[in-house]
Parts: sequence; C-alpha cells; structure tokens
Amino acid sequence: MDRVAILGAGTMGHALALVHALAGCEVRLFDVDRAVLDGARELIDGALRTLIEDGGETTDPGAIHGRIHLTPDLAETVGDADLVIEAIIEDADAKRVLFEKLDALAPDGAIFASNTSYLDVFPLMPEARAGTSVVTHWYTPPYLIDLVDLVPGPGCRPGLIEGLADFYRRAGKAPLVFAQMVPGYVANRLQAALNLEILRIVEEGWASPRDVDFAIRHGLAERLLVMGHMRKMDFTGLDMVRRGLAAGSYRPPVPTGKSPVIEAEIARGRIGVRAGAGFYDYGDASPEALFRARDRKLLALRRFLKEQSDWDDMG
Repeated sequence: MDRVAILGAGTMGHALALVHALAGCEVRLFDVDRAVLDGARELIDGALRTLIEDGGETTDPGAIHGRIHLTPDLAETVGDADLVIEAIIEDADAKRVLFEKLDALAPDGAIFASNTSYLDVFPLMPEARAGTSVVTHWYTPPYLIDLVDLVPGPGCRPGLIEGLADFYRRAGKAPLVFAQMVPGYVANRLQAALNLEILRIVEEGWASPRDVDFAIRHGLAERLLVMGHMRKMDFTGLDMVRRGLAAGSYRPPVPTGKSPVIEAEIARGRIGVRAGAGFYDYGDASPEALFRARDRKLLALRRFLKEQSDWDDMG
C-alpha cells in the first residue's frame, strides 16, 4: 500500500493523512475548500509535534510532512492511488456523486474505502468497483485511537480485507473485521446507546454534564479500560447480571431523533470546542491547544495500557 488518496481534509481527513504517512505511505489529501486544506496543514503539524514531544515518535517530521501532499485537484489526488479513502460528510447523495467521479479518475485496481460512521455505502459505490469496495471506519483522533472497523463490500474479492487488516496491524493499528455492514459497528452503537441515556439524565435534571463525566471517569471508564465490558460482567458474576436484567428496574429511553439540551446549546452558539463552548466553557484557549491537551492525556493513557499484560497472557 504505497499511495493513498484521502478525500475530505476536515476533522477526520487530515488525521488519516497523518496515520498513513506515519505508516510510510505517500499521501494526497484533497478538499475543494482551500481554507480547509490550509487548516489541515496546521492541524497535522500540531498533531505530529505532540506525537514527537509527548508520544515518543522518532520519525523525522520533515519526512512525514514530505509524504503528505495537499491539493484541490481530484484527478491529481487519485490518479495513481492504491487506496482511496472517502472522508466527506455523512450524506448519501454527496458520497454517490463523489464515487461516480472517482470511478472515472482512479486506477482500475484501486481500493475504494469509505470512513462512513453508519451509512450502508456499498449501494452508492460503482458496480464496476464492487471487487475492491470496503469500509475503513476510524475513531478520532485516529493517530492515537487504534481501532479501525473494516467491512468488505458484498462483492469484495477474497483476501482483500484480510490484506488490508494486515497492513493496518503492521502500522500499529487494531483492525476489527466484520463479515457484513453493521450500521454503527460495535463502538458507535454502544456510544449511541450511551448518548441517549446521558442526555436523558441531563434533561431530567438528575445530574449535570459535569456530574455525568465525573461518574464515567471515576467509575465506568476505569473498569472498561482495564477489562472491557464482557469481561467486566464475568468479574461481576453472570448470575448477578441475570438478576439485574430480571429486576426490570431500568427502562432505556425511547429515541426521538433529537435532544432538547443539545438544541438549546446549539441555539446559543455553543457547539463545542471549536466555538470555545459547548457543555463546558473553554475560555480563550484555542481549539488547537485544546486538541493538543486532549492528545497528551490520551498518549499518557496509551503508555499505561501498553505496559499492562493482556488478559490472554495471564493463563
């Protein structure tokens, strides 16, 4: 996998460019918006500095930057690509139009991949590309979060998804291979269920956003990091889990497609870190500084987890 084209230079696209450059690939990063491309260069530079200064990355930063080429020219981006990764907005029509353009521009053997979080993109991809159509779904920031969901399209040729998984393992990533498209995969489905319950707790006034995060950080997250959830149930005792299920004291919230508490924050212009405020106020700190602070915390956590023995090694 020598040449990678990434389409969309936003939150995920710029980070995927860094992931693949660190893996030794020549990367072309495309966006129609020149301002987005300019911002992507700054974000890549900041992320790489953090990896070098706080994460022990020893690769020459000049070499990494030299492998990443930013361009607003789609034909130039995909003309000789081995792997083409679509990382644009979650809009089926926009993805369909883009894939039609790619079909005319990319080499015949190029792998077509989508970073979609929940759309079944395979019907949107050209039929002629069915043998090389896959999903490669990442979690932000992908240069620190190793999980990547891999899904072969219905007509994907034998061995392709396994080869892609091997490539990402060699790059230090953690591929999870699915036999078929499962909207939301595993992690996003769990996150969606958690979002529903958390937002209900806040909307009902049972706890504040800060209280919710306190409970997660000092209770739920610590155990999940060490054990995962299925193993945590083993430690609890499956008989205890069964009794909890039978008690029937918990009823999950019914999805409505929107959240009053989120709508209220958005109406006030508080859309998150990039606006300086969301559920929390971030003062005068720049988004770049906040992302870097987050990355440093994640790096420290990664170092700790890598020092721990895997459960499978304890028998």
